[in-house]
Amino acid sequence: MIIDFSSIPETVLTHFKGGEGSTAAHMFADSGCRIMRGRLERGASIGLHPHEDSCEIVYCFSGSAKVIYDGGEERLSAGEAHYCPKGHSHTVINDGEAEMQFLAIVPRQ
Repeated sequence: MIIDFSSIPETVLTHFKGGEGSTAAHMFADSGCRIMRGRLERGASIGLHPHEDSCEIVYCFSGSAKVIYDGGEERLSAGEAHYCPKGHSHTVINDGEAEMQFLAIVPRQ
């Protein structure tokens, strides 16, 4: 199955998950998975949230971000992925100089 994100309308999510600023995303979801091709503007964040029923993978295409994962801080740069296992919490904060482009995958478990 091919998912063509360019054919999915972009949605702007202000204060996504309680974060700062705006996240723009092309979102796909079915009964098995949610997949988001997104852009996190400079200074914006995806709010701190738990993954009680699923894990999440965030792959960074461009830019960089600070990730707070279970209270610890990690750096996420282009070409790297952050993994938040089921039962853990995280937030993604674009504290870099440019927009961050990413792909987030949340399988339903």
